[in-house]
Amino acid sequence: MSSSSVEIKPAQGKLGILLPGMGAVATTMVAGVFAVRKGLSKPIGSLTQMGTIRLGKRTDKNVPAIKDFVPLVDLNNIVFGGWDIFEDNAYQAAMKAGVLDKDLLQQIKPEMEAVRPMKAVFDQKYVRRLSGPNVKTGKNKMDMADQLRQDIRDFKKTNGCSRLVMVWCGSTEVFIKPTDVHQTIESLEKGLRENDPNIPSSMIYAYAAIMEGIPYANGAPNLSADIPALVELAGKQNVPICGKDFKTGQTLIKTILAPGFKARMIGLNGWYSTNILGNRDGEVLDDPESFKTKEESKLSVLEHILQPTVYPDLYGKFSHVVRINYYPPRGDNKEGWDNIDIFGWLGYPMQIKVDFLCRDSILAAPIVLDLALLLDLAGRTGFRGIQEWLSFYFKSPQHAASVYPEHDLFIQLMKLKNTLRWMRGEELITHLGLEYYD
Repeated sequence: MSSSSVEIKPAQGKLGILLPGMGAVATTMVAGVFAVRKGLSKPIGSLTQMGTIRLGKRTDKNVPAIKDFVPLVDLNNIVFGGWDIFEDNAYQAAMKAGVLDKDLLQQIKPEMEAVRPMKAVFDQKYVRRLSGPNVKTGKNKMDMADQLRQDIRDFKKTNGCSRLVMVWCGSTEVFIKPTDVHQTIESLEKGLRENDPNIPSSMIYAYAAIMEGIPYANGAPNLSADIPALVELAGKQNVPICGKDFKTGQTLIKTILAPGFKARMIGLNGWYSTNILGNRDGEVLDDPESFKTKEESKLSVLEHILQPTVYPDLYGKFSHVVRINYYPPRGDNKEGWDNIDIFGWLGYPMQIKVDFLCRDSILAAPIVLDLALLLDLAGRTGFRGIQEWLSFYFKSPQHAASVYPEHDLFIQLMKLKNTLRWMRGEELITHLGLEYYD
């Protein structure tokens, strides 16, 4: 199976990456790009910067770097901006976050200090454990959206950007289910004018980005752009969108292990997961309503991978429990502890225990970069609406209403790389191996 290549506009000029929420994750990504530019480090964890893609048969030995295969923007042509409820510039925010070594930050201090947050759209009733002084005021939520749109235009002009993308790096908001206000563009805009309580801050950012023709990714489990109104708007505005919730620590491990269990037809009795984290994310998730939003995202993974209705003898009755504990001394170095009760031949039980001492922002930062670069590519390729081929990066991938989300990390990666092959008119890799019948 092959395809003629589609037209991809060249990555000319500067790309502006706009980040709502300039805390630990965002500043770690920004600092990393500056460090890579100066040759101080390598972009470890970034598929777009470190990954390769096989073309043709294995015997062809044609395996270019992804960044050489598709026209991605060069890291030297990126400009950063964003919004935050705190006034700290990126250097100050990174120092407070405590993720990166202070000696490294000193070497990129001028670049980091130049990245200053704009006043944020923020309402504490959606993120109850945070408050800050650097916030916008307005007569209603539509006014707030208009202010964001003006920020976007001003940033693009001031920094001489050719294109922009937006990646939500803000906090997890309280749990909200889709309601009537989310169903159509008209109902959403009416809700913005009338301050509907079911329109949280992240949704205002998503609306502003899409209206300005800017690709949008949501790194939190918030509804944000995952509503019919904004999916429809993205289609009309020719804007690619994707989300939700960056796949970093514990859920990354689940999407690696669970496909292996299913591949070998190993049964599951239960999976108990505890998270210990002490950064701003942990503080926010200490609120039960914000935790519920995260819990919904984390719990959905195993159900979709293991397909209990298809394999009732193996996965029909497993117990899945997720806990998040805020423990300030841990800082950004969170711990994901899993107890997994599996069973094998003739039902004999076994256990696996995983203790992942991970660094949340270190795992998330390359995801933010990759999404920004790949969304920019999608925009230049003429893609619009939900980008399911970017599910690889998310705990709870945004997907078309007619299908279930794909959570298997390895299927997600195949879909991502095959999309890139399709863009360039290359044969899709199926691993069918019919060479035995040549």
